[in-house]
Formats: sequence, C-alpha cells, structure tokens
Amino acid sequence: MSEGLRRIRKQTGNFLEDFRPGQVFRHKGGKTLTEGLFTTFTEFSMTANPLAKNARYARAHGFEGLVCPPGLAMLIAFSQTVEDVSENARANLEYLDMRFGAPLYVGDSVEVETKVLGVRGSARQPNLGIVHVQSTARKNRGAPDEGVVLTWQRKVQVYRRDERAALSEGEVAPDPVECELWLPPYEPGRGYAELAHLSSPDSWFEDFEPGTLIEHSRGRTMTDEHIHLTAVLDNTSQVHCNQHMIDLDPERYVGGRLIVFGGIPFVLCLGLSSPDVGDNALGDVAYRTGRHTAPLFAGDTVFASTEILGRAEYPGRPDLGLLETRLLGHKFEREAGARHADAPPEWKRTRIFELERRLAVKRRSHYAR
Repeated sequence: MSEGLRRIRKQTGNFLEDFRPGQVFRHKGGKTLTEGLFTTFTEFSMTANPLAKNARYARAHGFEGLVCPPGLAMLIAFSQTVEDVSENARANLEYLDMRFGAPLYVGDSVEVETKVLGVRGSARQPNLGIVHVQSTARKNRGAPDEGVVLTWQRKVQVYRRDERAALSEGEVAPDPVECELWLPPYEPGRGYAELAHLSSPDSWFEDFEPGTLIEHSRGRTMTDEHIHLTAVLDNTSQVHCNQHMIDLDPERYVGGRLIVFGGIPFVLCLGLSSPDVGDNALGDVAYRTGRHTAPLFAGDTVFASTEILGRAEYPGRPDLGLLETRLLGHKFEREAGARHADAPPEWKRTRIFELERRLAVKRRSHYAR
C-alpha cells in the first residue's frame, strides 16, 4: 500500500499507434432506440417522411410501426464506434459504402463491431495519420428479428500519442457483409391511395428528372444544443464538448472552437431535403460516398440542395424506382465586400457536406390516384 493519495490519470480512446490492420473492436454499451431519442432527432432534423411521423401510415405500408429515419440509424451506430476509433481524431474524412438493411423501430437495441482495414502515417504531418475501418450494426442479437441495420466504412484522421512510436501500417480487405434494404411487399388491396395526401404531392419517382438541382427552401441554425444532442447519442469525442481542452491548445483543433459532430449536419441535410426528395421513399438503399468539406460551429445555419443524377428500375419491384442523387449541404459566412452569384452581398457560400445517395422511391402510378 502506498502512503497518501494514489493518483491514476485515465486516458480514453486509441491513438494512431494503437491501431493495426485486421484488429476488431466489439464496442461496449450498445444503444436501445427509445421514444425520446426517436422524437428528439426526428423533430430536430426536420424529417418529413410520414413513415417516421405517422404510425397509421407506416403500418398501412407494411412496417411494424414508426420507422427510424436512416440518418438517425446511422447516428446511433456511428456514435458507438467513437470511443474506440475516433475519440482522438482530428477529423472524419470520408464515409464509404454505407448500406442499409433491416428497419429500426422504437425498442430495438443496436450493437456495433468494427474491423480496422488500414493504418497509414502522414509524412507531411508526423503527429497525424489515417485509419480506415469497416463497421457493422446489428439489432436485437439473439432474437427472431435479429438483423443487420447498416454497414459502412470510414476514413478518420487520428492523432499520434507519440510521434516516435512505431506504426502497424498496412491494409486488409473488408469483410463481405450481407446487407440489403428490407422492404414491405406491395399489396394493392391496402388502399395506399387513401394515404397519398399525407406526403408531398411532387416527390414521387415519376417527378424526378436527371440533370435537376433542387434547392431546398428551409434552413436550420445550429446552437449550443449540439453538445446535448451529441451526448444523448453517447458520442464521447472531446472536440465536440470540451472547450477547456481546446483552449489549452487552440492551434491543434479546427477553428479553435467546439466543432459540431459531423453526424448532425449529416442528418440535418437529410431532413432539410426530406419534403422534396425523401417524402415518398420507402427507404435509403445506400450511400456510395460522403464527406464533410468544412466544419460546422454553433451559430452557423445549415442549408441543403439535391442534384438528381439518375433513375433506374428497382429489380423485382415495379411499384418502386431507384433514385440516384447527390445531397449537398452549405452554410453562409460573412466576407467583407464580397459579391457572389450564389450568396447575398457581403456573404460567401461554403460547402460543408456532400453525399451520394440512392433511395427506393414509390411510384405515383401504384400509390396515388
């Protein structure tokens, strides 16, 4: 026994030198989707799809109840990976091959595993490097309705604890993960047309034309509420909630301020686009790639637009079509004397987010009169 108070300085999260290709994390905790969490993020993100707002509508389409929007499903799963993967990260660089599977309902419990695919140091910034991971979220393990909710890859810029430490650099292949969007069967006798007035009248599959850019009309100002929203997701990254840490070394952190968790502009852009693009979707199929192109801070206002890239038949589902889009998020920043065609005088438009998004959208011919 030592005399006096024994002090233990705990350190959480992994640094670049702690990762090795092939390493697997079974993230602790898990997360049950509660009514409070569902409502908080559905309303905050301005989601409009009636599948997430109206239980009668959702059940009439063949779902068990209100359907968790894809952005919230992603946030619940992503946040579980933070302590092990990105608590000591500088930035989340890119999302890759995000695919959705089983629907998520209130009461479902989500658990996540992550495999490290690659580790690489930076020659230009010796205190940083890139970690490439693959994560898979499953719901209700051991239950009859167990299923893969989503799987995705991401690349993260992570700090080194010790610039002199050896790295386990290299790459391994991702695991094959079966993850295909579950869709309720089309049943003409359900009377879908009687519910058509509950969704937007101009967001059916037939309404979209490739080569169109839709500028969504609404915006959403981010306040310090982002600290609370990040906390209720169990996201422990200190750059989102520990201003004192940033004040001690402001040059080390982007903007020298608390940065808004990237999942928040992610879901905001999805929600802002919802009335015009996602209102008549039965689900998001996949996000091929996505990235944050500028940070978001408290006080910024998020806007979104959607570029329609293409349309395709949905195999085996004549009632649906596949819509290929590019979702774009932006904010406005003051710039003295500026005159830009895409911004008010004295302001510049700054891209903050982009996502290549594929949706399964209902056809008017099958769901409306």
